[in-house]
This record gives sequence, C-alpha cells and structure tokens, in this order.
Amino acid sequence: MIRTPLRPLARILEARARGENPDAIERENLRLRHEQMRDQARLRAEGRLLVLGVAFFCAFVTVGARMGLLAAAEPHEPSAAASSAPIVAQRADIVDRQGRILATNMATHSLYAQPQQMIDKERAARELARIFPDLDEEELLKDFTGTRKFLWIRKKISPEQKQLVHDIGDPGLLFGPREMRLYPNGKLAAHILGGASFGREGVHSAEVIGVAGVEKAFDGYLRDPANGGQPLRLSLDLTLQAAVERVLYGGMKLMNAKGAAAVLMKAETGEIVAMASLPDFDPNDRPAPRPGTQAEDSPLFNRAVQGVYELGSTFKIFTAAQAMQLGLVGPDTLVDANAPMRWGKHRINEFRNKNYGPKLSVTDVIVKSSNVGTANMALEIGKERQQAFFRSLGLFDPTPVELVEAPTGKPLLPAHWGDIHTITASYGHGISASPLHLATAYASVLNGGKRVQPTLLAGGRPETGERVVSEEISAAARTMLRAVVTHGTATFGEVEGYRVGGKTGTADKPNPRGGYYEDKVITTFASVFPTDDPQYILVVTLDEPEDRSGAEPRRTAGWTAVPVAAEIIRRAAPLLGLRPEIAPTPDFALTLASH
Repeated sequence: MIRTPLRPLARILEARARGENPDAIERENLRLRHEQMRDQARLRAEGRLLVLGVAFFCAFVTVGARMGLLAAAEPHEPSAAASSAPIVAQRADIVDRQGRILATNMATHSLYAQPQQMIDKERAARELARIFPDLDEEELLKDFTGTRKFLWIRKKISPEQKQLVHDIGDPGLLFGPREMRLYPNGKLAAHILGGASFGREGVHSAEVIGVAGVEKAFDGYLRDPANGGQPLRLSLDLTLQAAVERVLYGGMKLMNAKGAAAVLMKAETGEIVAMASLPDFDPNDRPAPRPGTQAEDSPLFNRAVQGVYELGSTFKIFTAAQAMQLGLVGPDTLVDANAPMRWGKHRINEFRNKNYGPKLSVTDVIVKSSNVGTANMALEIGKERQQAFFRSLGLFDPTPVELVEAPTGKPLLPAHWGDIHTITASYGHGISASPLHLATAYASVLNGGKRVQPTLLAGGRPETGERVVSEEISAAARTMLRAVVTHGTATFGEVEGYRVGGKTGTADKPNPRGGYYEDKVITTFASVFPTDDPQYILVVTLDEPEDRSGAEPRRTAGWTAVPVAAEIIRRAAPLLGLRPEIAPTPDFALTLASH
C-alpha cells in the first residue's frame, strides 16, 4: 500500500503563502488515512465471515445428505475387517411352479449370556428355566457362576420369548439378530425341501445352510448374492402336492400300511408336479436320525427316491413293449402261458397257482398279469438285450433328480445275470428300483417312446431324449394298460372321464434274515392318464398294506394301491386342467323319471 505523507511540502508552502494553518492539512490527511484503514478492515472482516459461512453451509449440507442416505438405505450389519470371509446370512426363497412360497426367511433373534455382566444370576436362571422348560435351572446357574465369559442359551427365539427374556431386565442377557429358514406349509413336501440349519455363527449373524433335499442340492445357488435374491422355482404344484399327500395319507391308514410313496410326473418332460413319502416330518423342526433303527423306519427316509423295492408285475409292460419293438410279437400274438413253467431246478408259478394257458395273446398276458407268458417273451428277448433296454430306461443307475438323497437310491441288480434272472426280472422280481425309477421308465415308454429325465425344476424345455420304443409300440402299450383297468387286475383304478391305464404289481417283501415274508408285501400301481393323450404318470407304492374290510385280509395291489391311486387321479385331474370326457348318450336310451 502506498502511504500518503501527512504534511506534504508543496501544500504546506501553498497554505503558508495564503496565510492558512498548515496543521489543518495534517489533521485532514490523518482523518482520510483512518477512514481508508477502517474500510479495508471492514472488507477483510466481511470476507472472512463469508468464507466461514460458506464453510459452515457446506458442512451442514454434507452432514444432512449423509443422514438422509443412511435413513433411506436398507439396514445392514457392519463387518469388521478380518482375514476370514464374512458370514452371508441371506438365502433365496424356494417357490412352486406358480410362484407360491415353499421356503423363505424370517427375522428372529438369538439369546446369549455374558455372565460377568449379570447382576442377579439366580433369578436369571430361574426365569429362563420358566420361559424355556427344556432348560435346567441348576445347569444354567452353574454356567453363570463358573468361569465362562460367553454362553449360548438359544440359537433362535420367538418374539414372545424375546419379550419375556427382556422383562427379566438383566444386562448380561443379550440378543443377536438372526435369519432363520421358515417353511410356511409345515410338513408339505418335506422330503423334497429337506431342511436347513445354521453353519458358521457369530453373535450378530449366522450362516444358513441346507442339510437335505433341494435345500442342500442347491445350497450354492440359494446362498449366492450374485443371483440377486431370485427364488428357486420348482416343478411342484403346491395344491397338487397337498392333494396327493392328503389322499396318500388316508390310503395308507385305510390300508394299514407301514409307509407309502407317490410320484406324479409330466409324461412329456419328466417334471415332477407332486412327490410324497410317508411317514414324513416338519422341516421347521427336522428330527435327528435315531441311532439303531433301520433307514426305512425313519421319517427322514424318502421312500419315493431312496426306497428301492421289487416292484413286481409293473415291469411286465417293459417286457411286452421290448418284444413288440424287436418284432418278436404283436399285441395279438399268442405266447406260451402254460403254468407252471420249469426252468432247470426253478419253477415259475402264477398268482395263487392259476393257469392262464396254454396260450395267451400278449395283450392278455398283461391284462391277466401272467408270469409265465412274460417269462417266455423275456427268453425270446435274451438277457443282453433285456439288460440294454432296462439300462436305456434308467433302471440300472440312480435317478438324476436334483436331490442329495438320489445317489443313495441305487437299483439292486443280480450279481450274475443268468437266464433265470432274465425270467424273474421280466415280471419285476430279483431287481429292485425306486418308485421314481418306475415313474420315469413309464413316462419314457408311454409318452410316445422318448426317454425323459426326472426333474424338480420348473420352466425347463423338454429335452428330446433317445427313442426307446416307436410311437406305434408306445400306443399299443397304452392300449394294453387301458385294458388292465377296464377288465383286468386294476378295475378299481377306473376314474370316469379320464381313461386311466395302468399295471399292478405285488411283490413279497424281502426278509433281512433271508428269503421273503409270507404275509408282507410291497404293492404298486403305475398308471398313465389319459391313455389316448398321455400327459401324466402316477406311481403309488404301499409298504406292507392289508385290506381288512373282507372276511380275509387282502394284500394285492388291486385291492390296496389301485383304489388309492384312483382317488389321487380323481382329485388331481381337475386341478391339472384335464377335462373329463363324457360318454355320449345313445339316441334311443331310456331314462327313468319319477312322477
């Protein structure tokens, strides 16, 4: 800044020349200098205030914006920096083919204790034992007064239980957020869903992992954040599953059976729209396996997939279809059915030692369920071709269905396949498979002859599998099965309007000590409907059934499995959108009318 002198010489000289006081000039210059300094100080102060105001404004805007973002964001638990991977608790839903919830998540809490922070340990132990009756008050008090610094009390509690614990008011009882798996339909489709449990756990989060069924088979997909929470959509139909399970349960009780299984499958695609196994369980409270018991006695055992049984005469249609496909016979070809049949030291009998021979057409072999007629066709086929055909139907390997239990359902085959095994396998003895194996094989033979793979996933386009039989042979097989229902061993399987076809199978149950039981059987009815337009396959299997409505107990499939399957079809067909075919009334029919 350029400073102006207070007493400039030129002005002093001029003032003296005019007779003025030179001191007035100094006072004036001093006043102007003070005013200039004051104005500069004011401008400097105003600038500083402006900068400070802008700084405060920016700070308040930043804080407000951050608070707004936090208020609008979804709550999440902060994770501390660590070398281990964070616990991912989120798990995708499982829905049926219509998008209805089968498995979902529910927010809940865990309960834990930090004894060093507890005030009244005796009262806390007493109140906790009252809230949770399965807890022991003395054990709790022992843990609270010991050296432990952390104690899990409950991995998950209900909101009501949380409130009761909160009312205790002890600061050493703490809650941690949890996400638990919920199955809102209870026992429905329990063996398919399987169940979930906690994996890695922390105080503020827990990892939910699948332990069985599709929950475990698709565990990676359900836990993968990259899927964006997209649900896993199954081929099951919730309404159909409920109807099948209800009828199957009633049939099992009515027939005094030990267990039961049912598979309802789309014939064209292999999609499973309903599959049940009884007895069952609630996946919300999955029971632990009981040591010392056989697998099939556990409610966790999936009889439809893991249960391998001799399925009896249901296999006869495979023998007939293969013989027709090879050109050895036709539907009306007469075959030897003279019983009993001897093969070496073995004797092949018919049911109750009947004799349907000496000759039967192939159709009548199926309708009357002749063991001897089927055996003679199998011998014509030969063991190599028979084995190849069974293998093409998937009867030699576990089913590829999307369940972790599927590999355990491996068919049981003869160790050395000789001619006698060719004979017995032709009518379903000496070879064991699961009901799902049977449903898949029936679908492959009866849908027009294309191999299908069973699946629990919806929306998949049908894959064109290898051809196992021609369309003509497939149609002929369906015609035979329709005759079994109209005037054969499955007349109780007739459901008006739906043209049901099927084959019965009754097999003596193997005794673990060797041989077979004389009074225990496995009964099966494998069916297709409608036979003229095959859309669905239904297989029903009962373990140790016994119809006691007559003078003597009746154990054959025609009396046990067939009526149960017919009722399932009667309930399920309308839900599947199938319209019943109403037989036309004759033009000259008489109608009885009351006055």
